[in-house]
Amino acid sequence: MTQNSEKKNSIWKAFLYRLLTFICTVGLIVYFMPRDVKFNYQFDLDKPWKYGQLIATFDFPIYKPDDVIKQEQDSIMSLFQPYYNLDKDVGKTEVQQFRKDYQESLREILPNQDYYTYLQRALNEVYNAGIISNENLSKLQEDSIGGIMVIDNKVANTKSLGKIYSIRDAYMHLLNADTARYSPDILRRCSLNEYLTPNLIYDEERTKTAKDQLFDSYSWATGLVQSGEKIVERGEIIDINKYNILESLRKESINRSESQKEKMLMLMGQILFVFIFVSLLMLYLVIYRKSYFRERNSLLMIFSQMVLFCVVTELLVANNFLSVYMLPYIMMAVIIRTFLDSRTAFMSFATTILICSITLRYPYEFILVQWAAGLIAIYSLKELSQRSQIFTTVALVILTYLAVYFAYELITENDFSKMNRSMYIYLAVSGFLVLFAYPLLFLFEKAFGYTSNVTLIELSNTNNPLLRQLSELAPGTFQHSMQVSNLVFEAASRIGANGQLARTGALYHDIGKMENPAFFTENQGGGVNPHKSLSYVQSAKVVINHVTDGLHLAEKNNLPAVIKQFITTHHGAGTTKYFYISWKNENPGEEPDPSWFSYPGPNPFTREQAILMMADAVEAASRSMQEYTEDSINQLVDKIVDSQVAEGYFTDCPITFRDIRTVKDVFKSKLKSMYHPRISYPELK
Repeated sequence: MTQNSEKKNSIWKAFLYRLLTFICTVGLIVYFMPRDVKFNYQFDLDKPWKYGQLIATFDFPIYKPDDVIKQEQDSIMSLFQPYYNLDKDVGKTEVQQFRKDYQESLREILPNQDYYTYLQRALNEVYNAGIISNENLSKLQEDSIGGIMVIDNKVANTKSLGKIYSIRDAYMHLLNADTARYSPDILRRCSLNEYLTPNLIYDEERTKTAKDQLFDSYSWATGLVQSGEKIVERGEIIDINKYNILESLRKESINRSESQKEKMLMLMGQILFVFIFVSLLMLYLVIYRKSYFRERNSLLMIFSQMVLFCVVTELLVANNFLSVYMLPYIMMAVIIRTFLDSRTAFMSFATTILICSITLRYPYEFILVQWAAGLIAIYSLKELSQRSQIFTTVALVILTYLAVYFAYELITENDFSKMNRSMYIYLAVSGFLVLFAYPLLFLFEKAFGYTSNVTLIELSNTNNPLLRQLSELAPGTFQHSMQVSNLVFEAASRIGANGQLARTGALYHDIGKMENPAFFTENQGGGVNPHKSLSYVQSAKVVINHVTDGLHLAEKNNLPAVIKQFITTHHGAGTTKYFYISWKNENPGEEPDPSWFSYPGPNPFTREQAILMMADAVEAASRSMQEYTEDSINQLVDKIVDSQVAEGYFTDCPITFRDIRTVKDVFKSKLKSMYHPRISYPELK
């Protein structure tokens, strides 16, 4: 019951993860889709109009450019005067406080009655003129406003900034108004700033009302375009006048927003559109690529890229920023092709292009050029194993872009003079940006746990520190691994498996033997066998430990997870037959503990791992053959592989009997070439 419950929980978690991935993909794409579908044109000043003839479908004003509007409004604002209320009670209160303080303490500081009279008169002067806060004064100066409207007893009078005081100006006036008779040093000792408080209070509501009335009379337009009037022809250079008209049309289209019902219908249509295409891609994975559908990383990699390109496209269209043709959509096809397969790459790429196209006014040319270039990129990258391949792909993609768009323009325009030259630049830039897919592969490897062919080739270099260490500490094991790698590469390539992956896994599958190299036959020399001093159980433990030791070394050296799997599965859950049978012969009628002689497993679960298990056993056994004839090699290969099949080592991996027969034929052919008889050279008489 517990196992069934755990299994159900695991199924539900996997289902919820896929459902959440699906919902997030649809939700994010739809959320960023532009809603103002009435104007989806992209245009630039002094660039040709790349769409067909544009006719006005309604009357709209020609708005002034933003810089002109700002300049005129700044000019108006320079003459505008904000409103401030004069609070006379503030001055009276502060003067009374000064009189009180004079009687209590200031009398001792000021030398005579004249100072008192002077300060009282000066305070009345600054308060009658008006004191404004430093913050308000700074804002007025920043806005280049020369005066304000002062409201005194419901009467508004203009007063220039030069005739009012800030706190600092008022303080300096008290000190320096009459320095001939009154010493500033004595006045500073009176803390005069304590009697200075702003009495001009900003009237925000009245100021806003006055500003609104001022701008209500402002004209935002310089002309009018009537319905049915031609705006621009295809290929026509957009000058400043045309640009202002098009920008006005865009603003007016946005201002003529749809009703709430229309917006809801548009949103429903977008949700349904994206839902259908994402569902089709998900259905493809369920039917034809179940392994990708089950793997969270594969699912996340595909849909994260789809969301990224769709969202960036929608943002560019919504903000009329750059051209969507400059985006390197081909990068998505390259990355998915590198880590998964060509069919999945095309299906994901095609789905993304179709979703992106719905945000464009004229999607046909977009779909045509992107699909053609995407197919070329996928065809040219059967295996990305060298840097030069990405350069070749980029060159082919750019040529395809330019050729397809040129053909499209010949069909639609029939005139060289009307061809959109800027589009060729956009497409060339897009193709060039695909070069950045190469460094991005490393990031995707780390983020999603994949291993590219480039990484596999780097790991299979025998100058790699770990392989070099293996050749020094366990030379026999190193030679064995080299022979096995040759066998698995040929066999995997023959049945359509990943030959490079199998070869790299074979090179590292026995690295655990470096911990105790002398305990393995291929590394023993001089007739010394350390197993003679151990029991069969102890010897089996040492041999079995080379799997766990290899896994520890792989983790220590940061080998990819896919290589670690070859280390753990190359013996599967099998037994160390030599020590098991020897123990049984010494203990007839008894059964040992299964853990004494069993490898930890698991059994192979990919075709490449299954090939390695077969090749490892066949190559090791071939070294102990008495004679190397065609019959003996055929019998050895058949015996070992058939016994592995009979013991169920390959029940968990998708290898077929036909594949196994092909693998055996490859092994037989390779072993015959390895152990063919050599001619003996005659001696000189």
